[in-house]
Amino acid sequence: MKRIAIIGAGMMGSAMSIPARDKGHEVRLVGTPLDDAIIAHARETRMHLTMQRPLPVGVVFYQFGEVRSALAGVDVVICGVSSFGVDWFLQQALPLIPPEVPVLSVTKGLVAHTDGTLETYPSYYQRLSGRGGFYAIGGPCTSYELAERRHSAVAFCGSDMATLHRLRSLLSTNYYHISLSTDVVGVEVAVALKNAYALAVTLAVGMVQRQDGPDAAPAYNPQAALFGQSVREMTALLKLLGGGPENIAYGAGDLYVTIFGGRTRRLGTLLGRGLTINQALQQLEGVTLESIVITQRMVQALRTRGQLAQFPLLHHVGKLLDGEQADIPWAALITPPQDKPGARPCI
Repeated sequence: MKRIAIIGAGMMGSAMSIPARDKGHEVRLVGTPLDDAIIAHARETRMHLTMQRPLPVGVVFYQFGEVRSALAGVDVVICGVSSFGVDWFLQQALPLIPPEVPVLSVTKGLVAHTDGTLETYPSYYQRLSGRGGFYAIGGPCTSYELAERRHSAVAFCGSDMATLHRLRSLLSTNYYHISLSTDVVGVEVAVALKNAYALAVTLAVGMVQRQDGPDAAPAYNPQAALFGQSVREMTALLKLLGGGPENIAYGAGDLYVTIFGGRTRRLGTLLGRGLTINQALQQLEGVTLESIVITQRMVQALRTRGQLAQFPLLHHVGKLLDGEQADIPWAALITPPQDKPGARPCI
């Protein structure tokens, strides 16, 4: 049995307590200062307030003011904050974690710099903290299905394969399946991109509703066309940003699961119906939307590099976030003829 502390009691961080407890570990769930109500509710009911799922017996709940006790003797820390909490974690939580303890992050996204470069969160933490030992989780896994022990396949990525094997041994179960990769850029870029492209694919849902009414039957051809274009652009972006193209599997899988539900689907659908971004956000008041931040960072980075036009679907989503209305540039998505020398005729 090992001691695992999870800092951040959001949905995914909290869901990670389930495979950890199923492996028999001592789990300490620590809320951020924004999670006081979640921790208080869990102490009383063992239910997660927003995920509305029970958390396992044996998880011990801590408010952030009790974090030093929660970190005593831990073997692993799971960073459970969203991209909005990255700097808080860096400044408030990380200095309290012993440098020999590996940190495994569930956060999806990238840090954008003014010169157009994009940085993964493990690199960002290491560069600013001066310590190593940062790892990340990528791949298609929703918190509520992990909490229900649905089969999920993810990747743990980081610089040291021996530590990755150790992390997998701590958390893999008969339903939580873990691949390992030292290609941090590839895994992290692939799963960050899915946020932007989930917005793009779900535009088609709203556009059909705009044409045929809110109760229109789903139309899968346009969604499939945008899904295919998304994977094409994501693959090219992986190559451009230095990640191995084999990681597209993690991004495409994450894209698939995202377009079928959640906040990003709701936003994309509203934009597809013809609402501007401001009108859509008014309807989604109070909903946290990481997809907007990640998309804006990607668009700005590629614009700075002078390469945004190479990605017409992402470019269009960027325009929507600048206030334009959805009008998918279908002609720009047609691929050029594939004329390979020496190709055999059809037989």
